[in-house]
Formats: sequence, structure tokens, C-alpha cells
Amino acid sequence: MIVETDGEHGLNLQKHIFSIKEITRTIKAKLESESGLQNVWVRGEISNFTRHSSGHLYFTLKDKDSRIKCVMFAGQASRLAFNPKDGSNVIANGNVTVYERDGQYQLYVSSMEPDGIGNLFLAFEQLKRKLEQEGLFASERKRPIPAFPKAIGVITSPTGAAVRDIVTTLQRRNPAVEIIIFPVSVQGTVAAPSIVSAIRWMNKRREVDLLIVGRGGGSLEELWAFNEELVARAIVASELPIISAVGHETDFTIADFVADLRAATPTAAAELAVPHRLELLQSIGHFRQRLLVIMRSALIAKREQLARLKRSPYLTSPRKQLMNQQLERLDRHTAALTIHTKANLRAAKDRLNQLERRLLLKNPIEYVKHFAQEMIMIQLNLQQTMRERMQQHHHRLQLQMQRLDALSPLKVMHRGYSLAYDQQQRLITTVHQVQPGEPLRVRLVDGQLDCRVEAKRGE
Repeated sequence: MIVETDGEHGLNLQKHIFSIKEITRTIKAKLESESGLQNVWVRGEISNFTRHSSGHLYFTLKDKDSRIKCVMFAGQASRLAFNPKDGSNVIANGNVTVYERDGQYQLYVSSMEPDGIGNLFLAFEQLKRKLEQEGLFASERKRPIPAFPKAIGVITSPTGAAVRDIVTTLQRRNPAVEIIIFPVSVQGTVAAPSIVSAIRWMNKRREVDLLIVGRGGGSLEELWAFNEELVARAIVASELPIISAVGHETDFTIADFVADLRAATPTAAAELAVPHRLELLQSIGHFRQRLLVIMRSALIAKREQLARLKRSPYLTSPRKQLMNQQLERLDRHTAALTIHTKANLRAAKDRLNQLERRLLLKNPIEYVKHFAQEMIMIQLNLQQTMRERMQQHHHRLQLQMQRLDALSPLKVMHRGYSLAYDQQQRLITTVHQVQPGEPLRVRLVDGQLDCRVEAKRGE
């Protein structure tokens, strides 16, 4: 804050001095609070494009009247469906703010797409990723192209240069190949259904061995029929192998990725479809020469073999050679038969001796003697066991009698005791069980006494 004096009027004037940082922040706050500058779409041409090692993109968007600096951070840049470069016309979405260090306003881009064909390009990339994830681009899924097709179907516009190039090339390379043209629309809204119908019809008729599907070059919009999903799936579903021939060498469509073979141009498709007849004639001539060489070599070898056979003693004197050989074979077989017979006789004698010994062991008389001896031994063992068991039981009985005798009341009576019973034969153990005048029976060691109670006295 600076205070100054107005000399004329004597007034004190106060001035607020801003720092550059304060001014920049104020402008930044104003811009960021302006809703019209947030989430804004800007169309322009890219210049001064730089891709930093961090992945951030720095560039300028310009038109014929002005320009604005732009920044796109790595997170948003990684999601781009195309590669931006200098000269690219794009539509960018983002927020306008101020970079405080330089004091410059710039656009922070969150998304960006090519101008004009942006929507088509994004649709192309999305369908490409989808079909690739389904495995429709995999090489192992694709069908082999026949080496020598007899008939080829061409699905394209009947009036374009592509059909002329294909037919001319096929006829020049191999006039014997039959060409069936299925005219379709290759541009506009009816193009994709027309191409799909043609592929299905040719598969149903089965008049050809191979299909060429394509058209001449053009813009992305003009080639768009070959980027339709229904065309791609019709190519995948085809049982006939398909060569795609769309556009120029630099043009790529979804049909190129799903086809069994991609040709850079329609002419290249025709060259890939059939071998050149001159090449075939050269190959045939080469194989003919090889066959002649092989046949000559085989013929020479057979002539040499025939000459050796003619000189063979088997042909010059067959009777002598055959008789001598047969006599030698007879001698060898006779000697072998003698040795074999003697060996068999020895083996038979040994087996007979073994059987005789086994028969003697199975004689019933020997079995009876053997079992009689076993019975005698069993009887002796039984008698011995019975004596031992009797002695054990006798000894155990004596021990039990001794224990019983020791516990017998008669044993006690030998020492002067007696037992008294009432008329009901109950043992009297207390004076309270009897009354005076009641008869008792007293048992002694050598007999019993019949008594009567005269009186009773307690202890």
C-alpha cells in the first residue's frame, strides 16, 4: 500500500500495488469461473506438436485467424484412438485456464478426435478392438487359399475399375479359370447388405472355389461398407475362402483383417488367387526334366541289375546250383532233427522218472501206513494229555477240599463248639430268638441233643 498527498487539495490517495503472481491468479480464477470456457470444444489444426517422454502432449491449435497453446496429459493421451501429428485437423475438448509460470492462457485437453472423419475413425477403432478380442483376426482361424482354383467368384461393383483389373489379371494369368461376377453396390447405405447377400449366395450355390471381395480406392467414407460389422461377420461365416481387395495399398478396412488373405489392390488379389500359366508351364517343364532324369537313372540301374542276373550261376547252371543248395539244406535239417529228437527223448525220460517218483509217493498203502503211525502218535498224545489233565484236576480238587474242610463248621465243633436250632431248623445266634420251655436241637461233632430251655439270661 502506498499513500500519496494531493498538494492542491491536501487529500491522501491510497494505491494498491499488485504483484504479477496476484494478477495471474486473478485472471486464472476469472477464466476458471467462466462456465463458457469450461468443457469447451475447439476445432483447429495441430502445429508445434511434441510428445514428452512422460507421455504428455504439448501442441498448438490454430486456424487462419488465431492460435491457442494446448496440453494433454499422459492419462488422457493414452486413450486416443489415433496418432496426432503436425497438420492434423482435430476437434479438442477441455478447459481454458492460465499457466501461472508463463502467464499464458491455454487449453487443457481431456479428449480429442480427428476433424471431419472423427466419428467414423473412432467407430472403426472400436469395432476393430471388439472383433480382435473375439479372435476373428487370428491366423489359425483363417482358411487356406486353394492353390489351383477352377472357378473364382468376384463380388464388387460391375462398373468400377476394380472389376476390370481383376478380370484382366485373371484371364492373363490363367485363361482356364472360370470367373463368376456377382455385381453389388460398394458405396452407400445399401452397400453392406448387398455385399453380405452376395457372400451368402455364393456360399449357397458352391459354384466357385474362392471369392474375391473388394473395390477400388477412396476416402474412409467411401470405403465404409467394408468396415461394417455385418460384412465382417459374413466374411468370417463364409465356408469359401475369401481374399479382400479394398482400396489402395495404404488403405486398411475391417474386411482386410477378417479375410483369409488381404491383397493390397484388386490387381494384387487376382495375382494371389491364381498362379500364372507361364509359371505353371515352367514348373511342369522343370518337373518333366526331373522325371526324365529319374527315369533314366532307374532304367540304367535296372539294366545293370539284369546284367548281373544274367551272369548269375543260378541262371547259367540252375540245376547244379539248386541241387547243391537243397542237399546242403537237407543235411542241415537232418542233423538238427537228430539233435532235437535226442533232446526230446532225454526230456521225456526225465519226465517219466519224475512221474514214477510222484506215483510212488501217492501209493495208498504208503498213505495207510503213514496215517496209522499218525493215529498211534495221536492216541499216545491224547492219553498223555488226559493223564496230565486228570492229575491237574485231582490236585485242584484236593486243594478245594482242604479249603472247604478248613471252613467247615464241623471243624470248629472239634474245638468244643456246638450249633443250636429251633423247631423250624433255624440257627440260634441270640437268646432273644427263644423262650423258656421251647424245645431246641443241639448239634455236636458226633451227634445231636434234643433239649428244652429252662431259663434264659442275657450278658
